[in-house]
Amino acid sequence: MNIRFVTKTIHAYLDYPVALGLIALPMLLNLGQSNPLAFWLSVTTGIAALILTVLTDHETGLIRVVPYSFHLVVDFAVGVVFLAAPFVLGFSGIDFAYYIVNALAVLTVVSLHKPEMAEAQAA
Repeated sequence: MNIRFVTKTIHAYLDYPVALGLIALPMLLNLGQSNPLAFWLSVTTGIAALILTVLTDHETGLIRVVPYSFHLVVDFAVGVVFLAAPFVLGFSGIDFAYYIVNALAVLTVVSLHKPEMAEAQAA
């Protein structure tokens, strides 16, 4: 049994709410109390994620010029940065928790990605 179930389509529909959450949640949670970068890292990542989603060659991409495989690499890199940021930048409290939770969520989704060949064989 293969536990990789996050298809390209599922990922595509997760991208917009995640990007908007990365932009809005820092304001709602009052991030930046331990370091102003905790606020701005999320907001700028959210804006970049929104642009990347618009440009990605998947179901919800509007201008499909970025390969989906590159999108996955960027998502993985974001997960790693979010995991390292609290330690490197000295985040604490809600700032620390926010980035650890987001890092684990991003890395989990990327690791559960179902390769496109497996999607085609299942269909």
